[in-house]
Amino acid sequence: MDKLAMIKRAEELVGTIEELPTIPVVATQVLLLLDQPDVRVEDVADLMLTDQVMTARVMKMVNSPVFKPGHEITSLRLALVYLGLKHIRELALTTSLINAFDSDTGTFEISAFWEHSFGVGMVSKIIAGKIGYPDLEKAYIGGIIHDLGVVFLSQYQREEFQAVLDSIKDKPVKLVDAEAERLGTTHCEIGLCMARKWNFPEVYCELISCHHAPAEATIDPVLCAIVNLSDLFCSVRELNYGGREWVSFNLSEEEAWQILRNEAPNLANLDVERFCYELDDAIPDVRELVRSIFNSQEQAGD
Repeated sequence: MDKLAMIKRAEELVGTIEELPTIPVVATQVLLLLDQPDVRVEDVADLMLTDQVMTARVMKMVNSPVFKPGHEITSLRLALVYLGLKHIRELALTTSLINAFDSDTGTFEISAFWEHSFGVGMVSKIIAGKIGYPDLEKAYIGGIIHDLGVVFLSQYQREEFQAVLDSIKDKPVKLVDAEAERLGTTHCEIGLCMARKWNFPEVYCELISCHHAPAEATIDPVLCAIVNLSDLFCSVRELNYGGREWVSFNLSEEEAWQILRNEAPNLANLDVERFCYELDDAIPDVRELVRSIFNSQEQAGD
């Protein structure tokens, strides 16, 4: 199906939702503040402290296995100093997205969706380090946001999306192919439309659009290839919204693997089995992180 036609269809679907979740005001202000050349950590901390839920989540994340502090960090200001300004942008964006999509009104449990997203983020960061990709944080954020279109379909096209999921259960059919056939578009194009509405940087818009077809990317095909393989890995390892999508793949035959091999020829010598065990070690950390994030949300809402 023609990509432009699918984007047009996605725009129509996204356009029918009058109250599309937005990035919370405080997060937007934090992102703007971080763009100032003379920004001070104290100013960022003061602003973030006005949002209890964001603060609780940031503290949970900074003390999680993702960031591995040597000891527990107990104040937001210390957390921001430890992270550095670059990481604060990631966390403000990540916590905002969780805030935008945190209800269980869709076709699957939202915490299972975030397990998949954080799993892909963490695995992307590991793969990026393995191939010498220069921006590990970008790989991490890319993994977290790649499937935003799936949440939209789950929450706003619930019956249609459930029918798509039912049609592929235990069948060797990819989710994107079933979506295209039934909906005339896929979660990739819908996620692209959402990212544009939220003014995401173009590199992330492309990633969301091309994470199932990294060879189509023109801005950063390597980033798309990293997230593509991470997505496949997490789906096989049951970080896949409760096992609804059939997945099977051979790493050496994947288009994304060829892209990464061209970027990092030393991958030819990689012990793939050992590498997969290394990636497996990240999965319990992901589950614990998501559990703690959603617990902090409940506590902040009490």
